[in-house]
Amino acid sequence: MKHVNISAVEKPISSLILGSDYFTPQNQEKVNEMIEAFVEVGGNTIDTAYIYAGGESEKAIGHWIDQSSNRDKLNIWTKGGHPNQNGHTINHGELYDQLQTSLERLKTDHVELYALHRDDLTVRVEDILEWLNEHVQAGRIHAFGASNWSTERLEEANQYAAKNGMQGFSFSSPNLSLAKAKEPYWPGCVSADQQMIKWHEQSQLPLFSWSSQARGFFTGRFTRDNLENEDLVRVFYNDENWERYDRAEKLAKEKQCSLIEVALAYVLNQSFPSGAIIGPQNRQELQSCGRGASVSLTADEIAYLDLQK
Repeated sequence: MKHVNISAVEKPISSLILGSDYFTPQNQEKVNEMIEAFVEVGGNTIDTAYIYAGGESEKAIGHWIDQSSNRDKLNIWTKGGHPNQNGHTINHGELYDQLQTSLERLKTDHVELYALHRDDLTVRVEDILEWLNEHVQAGRIHAFGASNWSTERLEEANQYAAKNGMQGFSFSSPNLSLAKAKEPYWPGCVSADQQMIKWHEQSQLPLFSWSSQARGFFTGRFTRDNLENEDLVRVFYNDENWERYDRAEKLAKEKQCSLIEVALAYVLNQSFPSGAIIGPQNRQELQSCGRGASVSLTADEIAYLDLQK
């Protein structure tokens, strides 16, 4: 499996990142099985968040850490700063409280990766960097990134950090998938378009994609005339994405792998460091992701899938 190096993190980040939004202590046996199977295929990074399953996701991961004594095998990535019923939570006090709660749930004194779940354009990047660097200096986080931020804000933040001897954003986490979103899946979410992809090519800032397999668009369960999944229809159904689907299906036959494995390989074979958050529900799906991570695509094949050739 490929890995992505981040200077502040000792263990390189596995290109497959295990999503955990369905983890809870109530399904702890399944949680344990999925984490162990993930480690077996070479994965070493788990994605969670303060808000996932109302905090139950972090608790379930914490139970696994406590029971297995294998904390050193994993990079833990959690997120904070998601808006709540009162609005944005990107401020010094709420970010501190959320991170402290996350660490308590996870039963650890630090996380290797931390990300802001959203941006708040009314808050200066200078202030946000000051707050995040406080946590770095205290050892609570090793590296931080931004989920659903624009490239303009990322660049502004990292230019300020470089000028002032601070740690900047080490990664970005928008949606990147072979199927291109027509509109945000959830309010405030950002999907990588060609401009963002070009920016990552130039900056070489790692990109860790959520919904890397387009919410199941490439599983084969959906067709042009199957409109039962309203969200999938709203976000991904258009002629261009169905053409990408057809091309991926053709390439999968040539490479003797599955359609969804080609879709995953698209994310992991970009011309900049990339990782894919995956959401397997069983060992079979996890093994499929492992196979997808081993599929190599050329620049010409990436362009062909993306309707550029």
